[in-house]
Amino acid sequence: MRPVATRVSQLTGEGALAVFSRAKELERDGRSIIHLELGEPDFHPAAAVVDALRDAVASGRDRYVSTRGIPALRAAIASYLRRTRRLEVGSDEVLLAPGCKMALSLAMMALIEPGDEVLYPDPGFPIYPSFTRGLGASAIPFGLEEKNKFQPDLQEIAAKITPRTSLLIFNSPNNPTGTVFSRETLQQLADLARKHDLWVLADEIYARIVFNGEFLSIRSLPGMAERTVIIDGFSKSFAMTGWRLGYAVAPKHVVDAMDLLVLNTFTCVAEFTQVAGIEALRDSSNAVEAMVVEYRKRRDLFVARLNRIPGFRCQIPDGSFYAWVNVEDTGLAAEEVAKVLLEEGGVAGIAGAAFGAGGKNYLRFSLVSARHSLEEALDRIARLSVRWRAAVAR
Repeated sequence: MRPVATRVSQLTGEGALAVFSRAKELERDGRSIIHLELGEPDFHPAAAVVDALRDAVASGRDRYVSTRGIPALRAAIASYLRRTRRLEVGSDEVLLAPGCKMALSLAMMALIEPGDEVLYPDPGFPIYPSFTRGLGASAIPFGLEEKNKFQPDLQEIAAKITPRTSLLIFNSPNNPTGTVFSRETLQQLADLARKHDLWVLADEIYARIVFNGEFLSIRSLPGMAERTVIIDGFSKSFAMTGWRLGYAVAPKHVVDAMDLLVLNTFTCVAEFTQVAGIEALRDSSNAVEAMVVEYRKRRDLFVARLNRIPGFRCQIPDGSFYAWVNVEDTGLAAEEVAKVLLEEGGVAGIAGAAFGAGGKNYLRFSLVSARHSLEEALDRIARLSVRWRAAVAR
């Protein structure tokens, strides 16, 4: 029998899903598990969003629609970005997709040629290098290091740009570190993109979950609108993970190319989900702000107590809902610490190597559980720390 296409061998999975599967096995065996592995909010969409979906289905809005997305939602996204990010976007620069991963994949297919080199953050979302390799390009990491407060080293990035480099990918606020790239960092990245004629793929899925100051999109900087593709969606800010509704914002000719890919793959996003997306963007109940306030409280609680546990060290994240925890002082490999926490303590986190080589000494915890659950997780971690406490004291 003939084998499957070789490109599939270049793809990798997500560590979070593997940990989740093991955690569910333990739950089926009667174990108590606190799930801090998946980046899935414990909130649900606002009632008005659910009502909008129900009404759309009841009124028959369940037919084929425009491959780019319904005009009303594309216009609503342009207005939303103007209101929340001060971006001037035309509705013809917006394309809808069934989830951010699909929007990301479409953009990468439209921009990357075989043999290209693509710069991406390490640690970072594992799909960036995986899909790059699947497209026949080379994935070139740049580090996000604790000594730099997880801001990228611009000299490192500049040194890695070659004539084959076509695309720079980054994610701010960052998954897994929670870092929000500074204005200076974004300006320098923009300088490099303009100088070397690079596309920029800005993953802004956590843009609304920022705890200090105002989010800045690289697209707003001079000369960047024509070379930037923004990836965003409804899963994180609006707690609509299972609704599978994402979008890309790009120059019109890039949207045209992505639209042709849509025509050749999934045809369109369900209309009733898109109608609900319009209501989500209105945010009439200020649900997003309420979630961010709660995430800030969870962050402050979790990081402060975690930093008092021997062997653990965590910088305060400025955005997203993750804690990126250095565990090298435990004297154990991060994978071993994660295993002990899950198998013996019932706390599911992810060993940082799942996000790249730069994460080998780290664990990622998602702060998506209620505060009482986070407190219980911290109690369990503290009890297990006896395993390495003596070594840390020496």
